[in-house]
Amino acid sequence: MSEQTAFKLSIDEQQIAWLSIDVPGEKMNTLQAAFADEMEAIFAQLAEQKSALKGLIVHSLKPDNFIAGADVRMLDACTSAKEAQALAEKGQQMFQKLADLPYPVVAAIHGPCLGGGLELALACDFRVCTDSDNTRLGLPEVQLGLLPGSGGTQRLPRLIGLLPSLDMILTGKQLRAKKAKKLGVADAVVPQTVLLDVAKSFVEKNARKNKAKPKASTKEKLMANTGLGRKVIFEQAAKKTRQKTRGNYPAADAILDVIRFGLEKGFEKGLQKEAERFGELVMTPESKALRSIFFATTEMKKDNGSDAEPRTIARAAVLGGGLMGAGISHVSVAKAKVPVRIKDVSNDGVLNALKYNFKLFEKQRKRRIISKVQLQNKMMQLSGGTDFTTFNHTDMVIEAVFEDLALKQQMVADVEQNAKPTTIFATNTSSLPIHQIAEQAQRPENVVGLHYFSPVEKMPLVEVIPHQGTSDETISTVVEFARKQGKTPIVVKDCAGFYVNRILAPYMNEAAQVLMTGEPIEQLDTALLNFGFPVGPITLLDEVGVDIGAKIMPILVAELGERFQGPDVFDKLLNDGRKGRKSGKGFYSYKGKKKEVDKSIYKLLGLQPESKMAEKEIAMRCVLPMLNEAVRCLDEGIIRSPRDGDIGAIFGIGFPPFLGGPFRYMDQIGIKKLVEIMNEHAQKYGDRFAPCDGLLTRAGVDARFYS
Repeated sequence: MSEQTAFKLSIDEQQIAWLSIDVPGEKMNTLQAAFADEMEAIFAQLAEQKSALKGLIVHSLKPDNFIAGADVRMLDACTSAKEAQALAEKGQQMFQKLADLPYPVVAAIHGPCLGGGLELALACDFRVCTDSDNTRLGLPEVQLGLLPGSGGTQRLPRLIGLLPSLDMILTGKQLRAKKAKKLGVADAVVPQTVLLDVAKSFVEKNARKNKAKPKASTKEKLMANTGLGRKVIFEQAAKKTRQKTRGNYPAADAILDVIRFGLEKGFEKGLQKEAERFGELVMTPESKALRSIFFATTEMKKDNGSDAEPRTIARAAVLGGGLMGAGISHVSVAKAKVPVRIKDVSNDGVLNALKYNFKLFEKQRKRRIISKVQLQNKMMQLSGGTDFTTFNHTDMVIEAVFEDLALKQQMVADVEQNAKPTTIFATNTSSLPIHQIAEQAQRPENVVGLHYFSPVEKMPLVEVIPHQGTSDETISTVVEFARKQGKTPIVVKDCAGFYVNRILAPYMNEAAQVLMTGEPIEQLDTALLNFGFPVGPITLLDEVGVDIGAKIMPILVAELGERFQGPDVFDKLLNDGRKGRKSGKGFYSYKGKKKEVDKSIYKLLGLQPESKMAEKEIAMRCVLPMLNEAVRCLDEGIIRSPRDGDIGAIFGIGFPPFLGGPFRYMDQIGIKKLVEIMNEHAQKYGDRFAPCDGLLTRAGVDARFYS
């Protein structure tokens, strides 16, 4: 075999065969259609040695991954469902040959074992995993609008039972090694140093025995093997799935259909159905959109926002111990693994931030993600006080104080006085222009915007906002650090509202306009949930805080014009003590976990609630102004590309992922058609719907945002 092969076979003195995987020129092992011929040659070699061999061990030569899945680029090359189906069938045949080998086959797993990687491992008789935090097992195909296409929908339920396998396949969740062992996906969890030795012992112990049979609990057998039990499980799963997907993700229904079919008609027919539905899903617009997000985020990992080499951040500090400051300190310690000093005007503020961190780490300890010792070590990385102690050793200070320009300028001056000349000052502001914050700085090249979204530990996006004087080195250092915090950073131009809040504001304003026509709050929120947003706009305003909305709107109006002026509701709400969830009432009232529309809000706003508009009309009224503003942001250079605009909208405000982001969605509608829709809305509801110049120009030349 040539040196460039991904699979290599060797046989040791004990007559154990070792199949190593190392895809040449790639950081991660991914499965590709071209490997089928290599595997055929391997199976031919194994057939020659058939009677002599005790067993086979499959392992990776990559230092930090087993197989991260199939190469998604293969799917984009498919021009028909039949082509995609043939790919799935090829994978199924390859793994079936592995399953049919007459001796024990063991997968020795370290690092990610996902998608096709786990399907390969499921075709083995045993799976031995390392206890490393890096080791994850899962079938995440649903996140790409697909189902596992190489036997996963048929093998997993037969291995661990119907309920846990539905949970894994429908959510795409990744299991840590210990959880995989508990569920029966893995047979052993061991330190990395003995992984191959333990895999070998599984071959030795089982060399003369019959092939391993999947085990499932008695309850699971009863539930899965009776028509009634199966019917109950599938009905419940379908109901939960509909609640979650609202019919927007065809892959979820296909997964239920294929697993049910396989359990009723048998393994072979189940595989046929799996390949057929896989082929269909590859060609759906939903899967194409979700795959585009996957490619975009992969590309962005190589983009540091500038060509300068990033500096290493060894120590960080956070100004402000509120919710944002606490969340920023948490991701810096937990993900970026740097010690953090929290400074607040009071010790109570520091204490609250430390308590917040402890609560999050304690949650992880209870779920056995970290040990008690690890929790203590992480908490020791956090310190705090009311002065600037240790700031002269700090590489980066992230400011998370109130949205007040004078206060933020004072913070810049204080840090410049107490920190190193090279210390980066990153300001977490949601609306104030960065050049204004840097106006009086002695070292403006070190000042940059770093806009997180709340809650910081959950929201995946950050906006990195350089002003004109920010150095390239500062930009690349902050982008790299945000990535280490587990975030997806997009670099945006310094302008009021930046990108995400700027496109969110017209959407929220229009939702308020619809509300003021008397549409019931539930109807409004449900319309946007069904469109695909994770929360409705009225709920979102309650979550963010009515007081925050009241502060941001005047800034946007002053900087960007009257189109950002929403209906006059903020003062009425705030005068009635309605800040949203944090004050126990806004548009909804909150009692513990109970949330319901506060009907007295209608009287306060002088409204008679009555549903007059169709859901789709409500959704389009809210979404169109957002699309218009996104195009303006692209044309003004606020965002660098449609790709960044799509990722920013999906990860920042939950724009429906199955639509691929605002720019892919506009391409899907067609720019000419979109201009027509906007003109109709402008005639009906006012000039704020008039398509911007960028849309008119593109419609005139029949252009698209993506080629």
